[in-house]
Amino acid sequence: MCSYVKFRKLLDIQSIEFIRIMGEIDMNEKCVVLNAKKMNFDGKLDFSMLSSDVTVYDDTTKEQLSERIQGADIIVTKEMPVSGEMIQHFPESVKLICEAGTGYNNIDLEAARKKGITVCNIPAYSTERVAHTAIMMMLNLSSTMQVQMKMLARGNHDNFTKNLQVSHVEVNGKTLGVIGAGHIGRKVMQIAQALDMNILVHSRTPREDEKGIRYVSLEELLKNSDYISMHCPLTESTKHMINRETLSLMKPSAFVINTSRGALIDEAALIEALENGTIAGAGLDVQETEPPEENSPLYTMDNVLLTPHMGWKGLETRQRLVSILADNIKKFMEGTPINVVSSL
Repeated sequence: MCSYVKFRKLLDIQSIEFIRIMGEIDMNEKCVVLNAKKMNFDGKLDFSMLSSDVTVYDDTTKEQLSERIQGADIIVTKEMPVSGEMIQHFPESVKLICEAGTGYNNIDLEAARKKGITVCNIPAYSTERVAHTAIMMMLNLSSTMQVQMKMLARGNHDNFTKNLQVSHVEVNGKTLGVIGAGHIGRKVMQIAQALDMNILVHSRTPREDEKGIRYVSLEELLKNSDYISMHCPLTESTKHMINRETLSLMKPSAFVINTSRGALIDEAALIEALENGTIAGAGLDVQETEPPEENSPLYTMDNVLLTPHMGWKGLETRQRLVSILADNIKKFMEGTPINVVSSL
């Protein structure tokens, strides 16, 4: 009994010492989340796992930034513009910027590099949910669901009391063009294959054809696809890759779907094409300006399915995001950073 008590005391002392040491380490990890509401709009996320010393702000203005990051080691943002000018005025304590998403074009990477700040992102956290959003849009457009919902909202029951008033077609046997063959693009292809669709892919990285999948030029994809789904990053070379010229290559019956970045599409050219019947319709989870201007015709066009950049916003998706953020921070503090997009 005496030996057991001594053994328990030893364990307790070791446990207390371990907690003390870990507490000292954690105290050096001051983490500031600058615009948590972008991720935690429903209050269901727990940011305490990021660090034992974490401060969470719903939103942060440019004027509030300097005061809020004083003494911070780690800054977490979600699609918040972080310019070179802002980074130049960061305190020397800042060593890591975590972008809480896959895209990081909102951060001046060169300025961060010059300041000695590492930047990391969250790759592949929303693959399934974004892919499901793209497929959801395609299926809804194939049944003109957006018009059916508007009719019901107006009290119009003609689809029930008369013959079906809207277009309603199968997607099996149709051709899906996928622009970008990363994680999300490939998940979309997988689901489309289960729907018995033919698949054309345009990718910046040359690839060999696969069973049921052909890699083709952008022009060939645009000319031959019934549905076109965007899954590439926004860069100087991809900005407005869907424009007046490329829209004119598409079938009049084609639909374009964008769940990637709004500026991949020249929105003015798209609206013109939708109004003129150059293409049949569009599904837009992302827009060139988010949110669109109050007077944007995209809100009311019958051939547009518009959603508020919701592809990544599934609860489980956002919980996964916070978990990967915590891993990024932990690995960085251990000296083995992961998911780095810019460093010294």
